[in-house]
Amino acid sequence: MRLIAEGLGGERGGEMVFSGVNFALDAGHALIVTGPNGSGKSTLLRIVAGLLPAAQGSVRVEGGGDEFSAVAAACHYLGHQNAMKTALTVSENLDFWQRFNDEPRLAIDEALKVVGLGGIGHLPYGYLSTGQKRRVSIAKLLINHRPIWLLDEPTAGLDKASEERFSALMSSHCTNGGIVVAATHLPLGIDAQGLRMGEAAGA
Repeated sequence: MRLIAEGLGGERGGEMVFSGVNFALDAGHALIVTGPNGSGKSTLLRIVAGLLPAAQGSVRVEGGGDEFSAVAAACHYLGHQNAMKTALTVSENLDFWQRFNDEPRLAIDEALKVVGLGGIGHLPYGYLSTGQKRRVSIAKLLINHRPIWLLDEPTAGLDKASEERFSALMSSHCTNGGIVVAATHLPLGIDAQGLRMGEAAGA
């Protein structure tokens, strides 16, 4: 599988934020997107995920077969928000996403153990600390199979041990043929290509 962006441009509020972004990632590779606030890192990820239309250019997958012929179908997207309901338990939230995304991979209890949260599935999500909430959202990456992980500031709120655990998960994903695209201000501890976004107009 390959993830390819050609001449990609994105808008925010009707104004062009970036243009001319090109990259091609083979299976097993990662791309770290850096740049100042307002340079379009989050917008780029949302365009790749299919959550926003591209103002210019295109993004596509090659070699995904019938199952992953479209980029959106091949992606897990982890944004600034964790996409969980505070009143539901941790397990109820993850059960919803596992059924919604189909293609189950790890069992929910197993995924929680992998991120160091074994035994808390019964707790309301809203009771958790900021770091625990982020780790639950990382567990969401593990309960369904998607070859492309799009990660927006994925280590926000994590302590050092959790950062190292997530670094190992990203490395393992790539080792097993996955692709990672991460926007971050912080080192993620993985081998990756780099993409530096420029200053947004007026930023």
